[in-house]
Amino acid sequence: MLRSIRLGFPNLHGRKFPEPAHAYRNDFQRDRDRVIHSRAFRRMEGKTQVFAAGLCDHFRNRLTHSIEVSQVARTVAVALGLNEEFTETLALAHDLGHPPFGHTGERELNSQMARFGKSFEHNRHALRIVDLLEERYARFDGLNLTFEVREGILKHSREIPKDAEPDLQEFLPGLRPPLEAQLLDLADEIAYNTADLDDAFSAGLFSMDALRQEIDLFAEIAEQVDTQFPGANERVRFWEVLRQIMSFLIGGLIEGTHAAVTKSAAESVDDIRSLSHRLATLTPPAKHVNAQLNAFLVDHLYVHPALIHDREIAVRKLAELFQYFLAHPDRVSAGYRERLKDDPPERVICDYIAGMTDAYFHKIYRELL
Repeated sequence: MLRSIRLGFPNLHGRKFPEPAHAYRNDFQRDRDRVIHSRAFRRMEGKTQVFAAGLCDHFRNRLTHSIEVSQVARTVAVALGLNEEFTETLALAHDLGHPPFGHTGERELNSQMARFGKSFEHNRHALRIVDLLEERYARFDGLNLTFEVREGILKHSREIPKDAEPDLQEFLPGLRPPLEAQLLDLADEIAYNTADLDDAFSAGLFSMDALRQEIDLFAEIAEQVDTQFPGANERVRFWEVLRQIMSFLIGGLIEGTHAAVTKSAAESVDDIRSLSHRLATLTPPAKHVNAQLNAFLVDHLYVHPALIHDREIAVRKLAELFQYFLAHPDRVSAGYRERLKDDPPERVICDYIAGMTDAYFHKIYRELL
């Protein structure tokens, strides 16, 4: 077992606005609860993961995906002796900034903002949500989360270079994030690869035979499952195989990261921050399986004609609605109208559309256009 670096936070950077300690919750538990009670967290229930929200009650949405990422990440964190509450908070918050229509919506909002020399990226927008847009406290804007959680939201999937923009300089540019944040991207990938496989199989987009042909581990486990449960229907046998693949990948993340940390001789968060590379990693066999899953999903799901058609419609409608609000900024909802006093119209419009669920977007589009 990896020696614990749980005590690697002897002096938390703390919150922008000081608050007295809570009687029975630590700082990361309080951050987790603030995320869960936020409007942005609830709205993820109505945002696309892969299949459009409302298409089927069984398919994942952005909220259920975040819960599944939390389960994977917490399992890894506990096995490695890391801070479980910190990891859970980051996992639950990692997709707060996603707009409607998933990455398709993100790319289109970024395209619209590029016309003004600006950008839209869901991690930076998640930080904007927890720092500014959520309104639940009388003494400050946002949720006043700890620095560590805010940094993890921003840096879990990318580095911040030393010459980053001025508004990012507080987030220790040039340094790696803590290990809890580093493992999040791979936990996210494990969760969505297996979940997307499950949803697409349920949608009838491919058979178990196709999976056997293209994913080595699937074929190996499926043969064992067929022998052990010859009377089970295909759907149940599929889930038996998928569950074992997920366990294999999670174990690969634990073992790979354990080996990397041991090799690095890091003993504290400061040691991990100062390294030239990240430590969270999969073992080589797990990387191979993960790559095969990625390739299979690209070929059989992500470029499916029906999904491409839906994405094309979403892009067109999002662009049209953005243009409408540029011409009529007073038509955004009341809370966002107040922000027009402090922010340029394009940023307020971007914030407004990014916060919409898929269904609410379609409702506003029908009403206005």
